[in-house]
Amino acid sequence: MNSTVTTEQHGRTLVITIDRPEVRNAIDFPTAEALAAALDELDRRADVFVGVITGTGGTFCAGMDLKAFLAGRKPSVDGRGFAGIVRRPPDKPLIAAVEGYALGGGFEIALASDLIVAADDAVFGLPEVARGLVASGGGLLRLQHRVPLSLALEWTLTGKRIPAALAHEVHLVNRLAPSGTALDAALELATEIASNGPLATRASKQVIHGSTGRPLSETFAWQQPIADVVRSSADAREGARAFVERRTPHWTGT
Repeated sequence: MNSTVTTEQHGRTLVITIDRPEVRNAIDFPTAEALAAALDELDRRADVFVGVITGTGGTFCAGMDLKAFLAGRKPSVDGRGFAGIVRRPPDKPLIAAVEGYALGGGFEIALASDLIVAADDAVFGLPEVARGLVASGGGLLRLQHRVPLSLALEWTLTGKRIPAALAHEVHLVNRLAPSGTALDAALELATEIASNGPLATRASKQVIHGSTGRPLSETFAWQQPIADVVRSSADAREGARAFVERRTPHWTGT
C-alpha cells in the first residue's frame, strides 16, 4: 500500500487510514490510487466484512490537494472518480470515522460511505462555491438524499461549515463520540454489522442504494434475484440452524 494510505485488520473489519497529516490528509493522485487499492482489498478479502475509513493527525480529510492539482494531476481514478471512491464505493459496508475536518472532497468521501461516526467537535462542509467551484465529487448528488433538501441547498449555496452536533441532529451522522474516539466508536458499529451474515449485509446495501429513484412497482422484481442468491446460500442455512440451535452462527460468506 502507498505510504499515504494504510490498512489494518481489526477482527472482521478493515480500517483504511489516510496518512498525510502535514496537509490535513488532502488527496493527491497517488493517495487516490492507494485508496482505490484499499477498497479493492476490502471487497476482495473473505476474512473482512466491513470497512472503516479514517484519517490521521486529528482530522479526516481536507479534500483535494490543491497544490498537487495546480501542478497538473487531478486526484481521480478511472472508474472510481475522486479519491478512488466517489463514483464507485466498495460493495461491502463502509463507515467513515471522522475527527476534525471533513471539508470539500473530504465530506464527499464521508458521503460516499454508508454510515458516518463523528467526534463531537468534528466539522463538515462543502465550501466549493466560496472558491468559484462546484462540489462535483458526489457531494451535491448525495447530500440531498441524506438531509432535507432545504438544508442541502443552504449548506451548499452558502458553503457554511456544519458542526457534528447539527449533522447528528438531522441524522447525517449516525453516532457521535467524544473527541479522539471516533475510530473506536466506528469499530464498535462495524463489529455490530460484522456479526451478521456478510452476504446478507452486502446484498442489503446493494438493494437500498440500487432501489433509490426506482418506482416501487419495479423494485420488488428488481431485488428478487439479489435476495434469491442470499436465500440459497450456505450462510442462510447456517443462520437458520444457529437460530434453532440457539448458538452464534459461523459465517463463511458462501
